[in-house]
Amino acid sequence: MFDWDDLRLFLTVARMKRMAPAARALGMDATTISRRLSRLAQTLDAELFEQAGPDRVLTHRGIALFRHAESIEGAALAAVAEVKGERQSLNGHVRISVAEGFGTWILAPGLPSFHAQHPGIHLDVVTASGFLNPSKREADMAVMLARPQRGNLSVQRLADYRLHLYASPEYLGRKGALADRRDLQDHVLVGYVPEFIFAPELDYLDEVQAGAEAILRSSSIGIQRRLVLDGAGIGVLPDFMAANHPGLVRLLGDDVEITRSFWLVSHRDMTKLARIQAVSGLIHKQAATVLAVS
Repeated sequence: MFDWDDLRLFLTVARMKRMAPAARALGMDATTISRRLSRLAQTLDAELFEQAGPDRVLTHRGIALFRHAESIEGAALAAVAEVKGERQSLNGHVRISVAEGFGTWILAPGLPSFHAQHPGIHLDVVTASGFLNPSKREADMAVMLARPQRGNLSVQRLADYRLHLYASPEYLGRKGALADRRDLQDHVLVGYVPEFIFAPELDYLDEVQAGAEAILRSSSIGIQRRLVLDGAGIGVLPDFMAANHPGLVRLLGDDVEITRSFWLVSHRDMTKLARIQAVSGLIHKQAATVLAVS
């Protein structure tokens, strides 16, 4: 007999690629999951995974099953939403995964009024290192720095933003101004910890000056901004969190300018839910408002 619930286990393992995290996500014993996946493979007379080191990688037939299983999952979620009246409901839980800078300087200012307007929508704003993936249903929505290339996703380009070199007047008074990029070798640079850069779009020091390395480093853009503001050194900061601050001075503005993009990503099955549309509207509004004046 074919057990529909085995598809749920199959999807989780396929998305996470490893048994241990899949077992934690499902709240099940890894041995039980392995046994049920074996039963599913036997029922379908198909090898679904192959071992590649510690990872379980989908075979050709596994990929085919994955596409159908996602469609079944989406139909099931849509059916539950329709029967429970959730499609038009402005109630429920929405988890958003965002970068720290976007969450703090763009999204957070709009949350009080949004909550007053939609008190039934409960929001989780997650800024942990690394984006949660809507394709794996780790989050309902994500604001990412690159367009995802795969997954059953709805992807919208939110906006471009720019970054420049910044320093405090106090630092420049002690160390002197920059004439050009080459002068950076005589200054203290503030930046990310290379091992903890969770998106390649954040690895931009080489774009400023080849071989440039930060001396004061943090995985938090908020801490980097604080260091620059307090006169510790020169840092690359997004204009939306630095341009309008009286304690920060833009450096080499005509020569050093970096452009990045924000992308709003959600699972395609979720896009018609009223609460997702409401949060999407909030994100679009905040991005347009904040980035327009930075």
